[in-house]
Amino acid sequence: MLWSALRSLRANGAKFRRQHPVGRYIVDFVDLNSKLVVEVDGGHHSGHPVKGADDTRTQWLEAEGYRVLRFWDNEVLTNVEGVASVIQQALGVTDHPHLSSPLKGEE
Repeated sequence: MLWSALRSLRANGAKFRRQHPVGRYIVDFVDLNSKLVVEVDGGHHSGHPVKGADDTRTQWLEAEGYRVLRFWDNEVLTNVEGVASVIQQALGVTDHPHLSSPLKGEE
């Protein structure tokens, strides 16, 4: 679902790749031009060992000049339009008719 939404941003110049290597990591989605990484995390990412690894990964990516957006998988499943809207805003895309809903709780 999210992949389809990200592909629709091509008209605005974004070109996302999925499961793409960045350094020693493989990120869920990345637009190399804007250096925007999008990660979708399941519930197992809230545990201490995995969260620590995620934090280390995010720090490395940010040190390399990437911006990292993280979403819970249930956010993507229940509100893909809102998730896509946040990504759209991070890209500086202000007008996209199919991606206009805010995330739940941000209304």
